[in-house]
Amino acid sequence: MGKRKKSSRKPAGPRRKEPLETNFTCLFCHHDKSVSVRIDRKEGVAQLFCKVCDQRYQSKANHLTEPIDIYSEWIDAADAAEREASSSRRPVASSSRPARAPSVDSDED
Repeated sequence: MGKRKKSSRKPAGPRRKEPLETNFTCLFCHHDKSVSVRIDRKEGVAQLFCKVCDQRYQSKANHLTEPIDIYSEWIDAADAAEREASSSRRPVASSSRPARAPSVDSDED
């Protein structure tokens, strides 16, 4: 018994690898494609900066680091800074009544 013949297909050429983005939307000024990422692999440093609002971020990079990785780190760092800033603020009283002044007990001898 023989195998079935497959229909004749032309061999597919090599798939093109589309390059990943290096320009992104800024978190602070919300301009499209205003954030650029540059990676210096020899120095092991990646720099991200916005052309409009001059926001900057710098991170360590290795041979596997891509621009989207640095952008994601920037987003995470901005979220962490926002959470840290909001936790250090004192909560505002929800009532409209003024807060009582603490009473001072004085002992006279």
